[in-house]
Amino acid sequence: GATLKKGQQRRLDVTDFATPVTSVDVNTSERGATLTLKNTGDFDYLAYQTDNQYILSVKPLSKKEVEERRNEFTYVGDRISLNFQDIEVRAVLQLIADFTELNLVASDTVSGRITLRLQNVPWDQALDIVLRTKGLDKRRDDNVIIIAPADELAAREKSELAAKKDIQELAPLRSEYLQVNYAKAGDLADLIKAQGSGGSLLSSRGSVAVDERTNTLLLQDTADRLADIRRLVGTLDIPVRQVLIEARIVIVNDDFSRELGVRAGFSGSQKNGNDGVFVTSGSAESVDTSLSSALDNLSGGSGTPYPIEVPVGGGASNRYNVNLPVSNPAGRLAFMLLGSDYIVDLELSAAQAEGRGEIISSPRVITANQREASIEQGVEIPYQEAASSGATTIQFKKAVLSLKVTPQITPDNRIILDLNVKKDSVGQVVVSSGGVNVPSIDTREISTQVLVNDGQTVVLGGILETEKRATEQKVPYLGDVPVLGRLFKTTRNTNNKDELLIFVTPKILREGVSVY
Repeated sequence: GATLKKGQQRRLDVTDFATPVTSVDVNTSERGATLTLKNTGDFDYLAYQTDNQYILSVKPLSKKEVEERRNEFTYVGDRISLNFQDIEVRAVLQLIADFTELNLVASDTVSGRITLRLQNVPWDQALDIVLRTKGLDKRRDDNVIIIAPADELAAREKSELAAKKDIQELAPLRSEYLQVNYAKAGDLADLIKAQGSGGSLLSSRGSVAVDERTNTLLLQDTADRLADIRRLVGTLDIPVRQVLIEARIVIVNDDFSRELGVRAGFSGSQKNGNDGVFVTSGSAESVDTSLSSALDNLSGGSGTPYPIEVPVGGGASNRYNVNLPVSNPAGRLAFMLLGSDYIVDLELSAAQAEGRGEIISSPRVITANQREASIEQGVEIPYQEAASSGATTIQFKKAVLSLKVTPQITPDNRIILDLNVKKDSVGQVVVSSGGVNVPSIDTREISTQVLVNDGQTVVLGGILETEKRATEQKVPYLGDVPVLGRLFKTTRNTNNKDELLIFVTPKILREGVSVY
């Protein structure tokens, strides 16, 4: 009933507002003012009037929202339009039946009249609207639709259910023996009993027993209940799928070390005054030997301490002022300079070691779907443990290679693995507080859950350890002298790398396929 002035009848371009509406046409008609919206894309709207204001709110819909609304809309029938004033309900039902070419049966209690105007709606939605309006309900049996008041249909179904129950109570009982091949008969019996308490499998007179020796179900019930149980057993009594899980634990060691050592010494003597002598060497023992020789010469009446005896042979190590050799040298080079009253010793030693090792452990295990399996190999290391009383007992520590896994096969033939992989080795022996030697265990372990394709190999994890070390021993101050300082120090450089990688490969076993 609203009226518009001539200047208000126009087209409004609202593209710049970034809404699903691109333009609004404002016009008048015989019934009053009209608004025609031109839109793009999917949208939702809310329209309401407050006093003399008419408000129209438009909101765009995302693809997800459109899909959700499409799924919520359950009517899929061909569209129909109905526009009637005070028409009999039976006539409307007849029109819908003619439109759908379905058979329709209406109860004698279906009556009344209805006014409706439905434009381009699915016929099944139109039918539900009519039924809800008049308190009716429907049941469909193939291409036949039965329509009656809701309470009448409920009472009829209740009566039919009671009649079926009475028939079941009077039906003769039959006995049957079902051989179970793959499942446990006891598990299936528990399932049948549990469902039977709800009336879905065993009747009130039915019973089930299990012969564990032959894995057989002993059944007694009516024929239709026995048929239901046979179908259930046929569905569940199938071979359980199996999975082969192979883990590989790879430990790679790369070691390098280089050492360079030196031993150097100066031993000499010099007359000090008329009867004195000055002796120097690498140790007190060497000096004592030389000094004793000088004193012997003087006491012998020679008048001179010379010649002085210098330690040689096994006592040569006493002559070194710098004694920093390589502990286990691969090669040595020694020099000696001997004069009338002095001796110079020099020995160079060097060693270089390189090593590379690779340890591959590959435990394998086969298990049924959703069943835990484990495999373990290793040793138990004995050690003594002191008790508070002072007595000792023998205890054991495990150092094992183990694989523990629970697989789950998904409907798309992928595998979910809950697994634990462990690789132990004997470490260093440490002394406990009681003074007992106890072995330590070096442990490498991973616990995780992964989703893997059938036959795919994945890396579960890894650890990389790198150790670089430079060690230097030297004589203070002298070892810092450029070039010559190399004669007063020894060096050791090490570069070690340890890498741990853990792989796993699951395979679904098919019937007739070899495992290895």
